Amino acid sequence: MVTLREIAKAVGVSTGTVSRVLNYDPTLSVSEVKRKAIIETAEALNYATPRNRLRAKTGPLRTAKRTQPMPRLATVHFLDRDEELIDPYYIGVRLGIERHCQAYGTEIVKVFHSDLESEAALLQGMTGVIAIGKHRPHEIEFLEENSRHLVFADFVPEAQRFDCVSSDLALATRTILDGLHAAGYRRIGFIGAEDRISRKGSPYSEARCLAYVEWQKQHGGFDPALIALNDDCNNGQNLRLEVGYENARTLLENPDRPDVILTANDNIAIGTCRAMQEAGLSVPGDIAVASFNDIPVAQFLTPPLSTMKIPGEAIGECAVDLLVERINGREYTKRVDIPADMIWRESCRRPPGM
Repeated sequence: MVTLREIAKAVGVSTGTVSRVLNYDPTLSVSEVKRKAIIETAEALNYATPRNRLRAKTGPLRTAKRTQPMPRLATVHFLDRDEELIDPYYIGVRLGIERHCQAYGTEIVKVFHSDLESEAALLQGMTGVIAIGKHRPHEIEFLEENSRHLVFADFVPEAQRFDCVSSDLALATRTILDGLHAAGYRRIGFIGAEDRISRKGSPYSEARCLAYVEWQKQHGGFDPALIALNDDCNNGQNLRLEVGYENARTLLENPDRPDVILTANDNIAIGTCRAMQEAGLSVPGDIAVASFNDIPVAQFLTPPLSTMKIPGEAIGECAVDLLVERINGREYTKRVDIPADMIWRESCRRPPGM
């Protein structure tokens, strides 16, 4: 198993810097280039803390059968260039794509959201395009018009003609809530954001939040005062830990506080934990926390974070496979769902038998 020392040596920094980056230390002064290199290296080497090495369940990534090199492919990210590090989950998706393309001997060209409409000629010159994350209808139309073959990763377009691969976030949410309920939690809060693309204008529109609301209503415990949402989950700025921090402070002002908070991603969970710490509350003693994604830092928190592992790298790999199939002549649409896996750690009680 790789160590912090090995990551530090590979990147050319101290082990202390690696530890502080992976712990999201806001006081650390380090360039974005170094920060990105540390996170990507930890992801690429599948780093795990000593505590979690014996628990590791995931095997090595699948390796594609080597074929003749294909022409160039492009990825189009829904985030802007300077936002990719906001949520390391998306680094995992990109690494899955890039490593699988290496097995095919294929070059990948990266296009970010802010550059999209200026890159029509570049996209037209690619054999295929993988669009990462949610894209608005006019962006999907642009991609379709300028791509020979198009696959979506971590997004399910409404139009049935597009290949895509994702995890079922609604099912994952219900799984977490069932587990928390079985562990004895009854007053469950939620922090996330609205979805201004898939369900424009609808309240509680993002998949995780909608599943939370429906689950709470089915169990007779829906309370709007337990929900704190930012404006748009498709805006990278709403993925930041500051979102969790501010929204958690709002929930903590409730005289009847939740006994556990479910957050839409691990960054928000980190901010939530900091807000609770500043308020003199302990995790999980006063309020427990659970989340989504299982980014590398999740296992380093104190206490380590319970989180639904969304298989970002596998989603990236599968997107490449779907694109290769299209290039090789497949004419029918494929929509692939890769199951998520709940990782119960010390930030909340475990359900019986877990």
